[in-house]
Amino acid sequence: MKDLTKGKISTLILGFAIPVFLGNLLQLTYSLADTRIVGSFLGERSLAAVGATTTISNLIVGFLLGLANGFAIITAQKFGAGDKKRVRRSFAIALVLGVIVSAILILIGTVFINPILGFLNVPGKLFIEAKQYILIIIIGLWVTMFYDILMAVMRAIGDTLTPLLILAISVGLNIVLDLLFVAVWKTGTWGAAAATVLAQFIALVICCFYMIHKYELLRLNKNDFKDLESKMIKEMLATGMSMGFMSSLVNIGSLTLQTAINKLGQEIIVAHTAARKITEIYMIMFSVFGQTMATFCGQNMGAGKVDRIKEGMKLAIIYTCVWSTFAMIASYTIGPQLVHMVTGSHKDVVIVNATNYLKFNTIFYYVPAVISIVRNVMQGIGDQITPLVSSGLEMVGKVVIAFTLVPLMGYAGVIVAEPIVWFIMVIPLIVQIIRTPKLKANK
Repeated sequence: MKDLTKGKISTLILGFAIPVFLGNLLQLTYSLADTRIVGSFLGERSLAAVGATTTISNLIVGFLLGLANGFAIITAQKFGAGDKKRVRRSFAIALVLGVIVSAILILIGTVFINPILGFLNVPGKLFIEAKQYILIIIIGLWVTMFYDILMAVMRAIGDTLTPLLILAISVGLNIVLDLLFVAVWKTGTWGAAAATVLAQFIALVICCFYMIHKYELLRLNKNDFKDLESKMIKEMLATGMSMGFMSSLVNIGSLTLQTAINKLGQEIIVAHTAARKITEIYMIMFSVFGQTMATFCGQNMGAGKVDRIKEGMKLAIIYTCVWSTFAMIASYTIGPQLVHMVTGSHKDVVIVNATNYLKFNTIFYYVPAVISIVRNVMQGIGDQITPLVSSGLEMVGKVVIAFTLVPLMGYAGVIVAEPIVWFIMVIPLIVQIIRTPKLKANK
């Protein structure tokens, strides 16, 4: 456990962020390996089938991750305030809510899978493989939900090393199982999805045993599930749903954009899949410092230390802007090599389109760097509305572009979409962070 309310802010932030970074990097390593394994052993058609459903899986998985991180903000606040009883109570509520939400999503996803894929404009020749892949991911959402909750709770009490180690186990298993299912057993795309769910389940079991052994604070008993406080349930639903919907609104916009991309042909789908995988690498620090600031601000808000929140926010923005510069340099120097590394493709249409996407987008990365930090700070201090407004603008912007610029400009419309949206969605965040009363004076 780590108390983020005391000590040198820069040291604490970097000390918290580094394990989170390594964890996200491990996750991306698996994602890239999964893409390369599918592309190498099953071919570009199967890779396109997986890529055509990536936005819907990102939508659902992103919502669950946001939900778990939102629940953990309340846990972090109670931990920062030294209220051990309510730390356990918040953990118990998170598990109960997780059961309910995952069950609902699994039911909806399995019943409406055909209409969902139809909405995505998944090409007929890719439909069966795409459906097999995404169904396995949906059925395994209960594993994803509990895994995310346990990881988030440990980070909320300042432990970022254990989630990193468990994730390392999960990623290693994932890659081995991927090769086993796809390369050895020749299962097709559904095997790649099954490998993901199975590896995550094994990691979940390991995590449960570790938490019970290591943290007395997190050892729940039946009394922790009795008489759950309605006020805390409302608080956790507010923060959880806010962060979940924040992620969902972003991914709904991307999903709508994907429906337009899926009309541009298999090679463009592969190019965009590669560009988005590399973008995930580039934006890793935005997510890392965003998660860091949500926990850092949650603990310090619980302790009433507003000056530390403001100083931490400034440092996090500086760190992410420095990273953005490196991402831009990489796009203009080794962009084509990165695209080939991800896809294994030698086709000019794939490499050129993906590289153009990276070159144009990274010029403007300083804007999403600020967006990621500020909206997580707001979540950490209890503002659930402004981040949702910002994400809502992103969704609307992508939807509009999907129906206007993409039909007119083709993939060039996709390339310019996100920078346009970034400049729109940053406005309410900047305005509100300046006006926020909680950041003007100590409690």
